[in-house]
Amino acid sequence: MIVPLDLRQTAPNSANQRTNLLAVASGKGGVGKTWFSITLSHALTLAGRKALLFDGDLGLANVDVQLGMMPHRDLGTVLAGQTTLAEAATRYPAGGFDIIAGRSGTGSLAQIPPSKLAALRNDLALLSNGYDFVIMDMGAGIERTVRSFATQARACIVVTTDEPTAITDAYAFIKVTAMERPNADLRIVVNMASSIREGERTYGILLKACREFLKIEPELGGIIRRDQHVREAIRKQSSLLTRYPNTEAAQDIQAIAQRLIETF
Repeated sequence: MIVPLDLRQTAPNSANQRTNLLAVASGKGGVGKTWFSITLSHALTLAGRKALLFDGDLGLANVDVQLGMMPHRDLGTVLAGQTTLAEAATRYPAGGFDIIAGRSGTGSLAQIPPSKLAALRNDLALLSNGYDFVIMDMGAGIERTVRSFATQARACIVVTTDEPTAITDAYAFIKVTAMERPNADLRIVVNMASSIREGERTYGILLKACREFLKIEPELGGIIRRDQHVREAIRKQSSLLTRYPNTEAAQDIQAIAQRLIETF
């Protein structure tokens, strides 16, 4: 069941529109970025924070699919001028957080004009005043739409795994972002690690490259251990923290959420 969000009860919580925007990105697909965004939003909600999950993977959106939702309003209707961004915000009852869905199965949103993209960014910044955290699930890669949204975030979490291609592409994203925003708050999250130690090793590889070639040191945002319950939760179209709240991956996500609360 989908419960429309009553936006008349949404009140600003900050004079600074950008302080609560958090971008979640990756150099390539298949690293669990959307799953991480969903579960992080849920973890922040369980910690008492009001969260909005924005599906910014324009063209290949799947937040609603992973949650088993069928919203009547999404970014497609917003960009078509049929609804406002605020009207597209929908409550996910099982998690207690709100989502703005993308438009699954179409590549048209990835080609929107720069003027509409700028308007969408501005609307999201205004809407974010009603939340403690706005998690932006960005598309994989370093395309224009991804960078455009990432530039307005207070911090950007780059999700990777221990696969060489994932590490290489994560580095590419960090490099481009650091060139555009030298003082960007970049944090690395290693997903599907076989152990905490192996996750730290993967982070060390990326950190070494960033130190040597970019002269920056992105901090470790967290390590999420490989957990068979994650696949099962995705298959059941539900949040891991609803179905398997006591598993290793669930504990790791909650630790990341707590660290964000403390540092934001």
